[in-house]
Amino acid sequence: MPVEITWWGHATCTVEDRGTRVLTDPLFTRRLAHLRRRRGAPPPPSAALADLVLVSHLHADHLHVPSLARLAPGTRVVVPRGATKAVPGLRRLRTLKIVEVDAGDRIEAGNVVVRAVPADHDGRRLPVGPQRAPALGYLVEGDARTYFAGDTGLFESMGEAVGEVDVALLPVGGWGPYLGAHHLDPARAAEALARIAPRSAVPVHYGTYWPIGMDAVRPHEFHTPGDEFVRQAALRAPGVAVHRLGHGESVRPEVADQ
Repeated sequence: MPVEITWWGHATCTVEDRGTRVLTDPLFTRRLAHLRRRRGAPPPPSAALADLVLVSHLHADHLHVPSLARLAPGTRVVVPRGATKAVPGLRRLRTLKIVEVDAGDRIEAGNVVVRAVPADHDGRRLPVGPQRAPALGYLVEGDARTYFAGDTGLFESMGEAVGEVDVALLPVGGWGPYLGAHHLDPARAAEALARIAPRSAVPVHYGTYWPIGMDAVRPHEFHTPGDEFVRQAALRAPGVAVHRLGHGESVRPEVADQ
């Protein structure tokens, strides 16, 4: 069965490969603190069905404890090393199997292998707290090699650290009118494509959440990153097939013969 990618919004995706379902950074809520979901319905209950869940870093829009609580008992949740100490709510999820990893660690799940890779991003549990856990990306290896970048900026060794990739799930925006350091905007995400050289890419982490009361503040940062990434990718990495999905949409990208 071909690999299938479903984008549920923000950084939440399902990667189904060899019959194994891998869920990334689950965020199932309509509202998170000062953010509200402005586009796309929250993912349906079926989105929480997964053989393995990958959490890229500790920010609340990526490690959302109430969303993790919706997972079926016994689900394995992979988090950066130090997460359970930094986020007490994780320790209350006693029905889940929390697995802490560092970059370079490998996890077997069903018919796939997942490798944790570095990311260039603030790994703290904001708005306060010391740096107790790194930010990570993940490579899901089955019939395809699918790279979930989590949240990251460009870094010099990105191509080497990630390795060969068939499909890249790359952040191209954020949840507010300005992107801070260590993020990818559409142009930098297109540069990441040039460094990683996947066969296909799916833009994520844009066009879903926005601060309450700020609809008129730089609205193009909410509406345009997906289309702008398609344009930039055509300029900087013309050999990559870009699939800009709507919320809840799926694609079966072409992958290299194994």
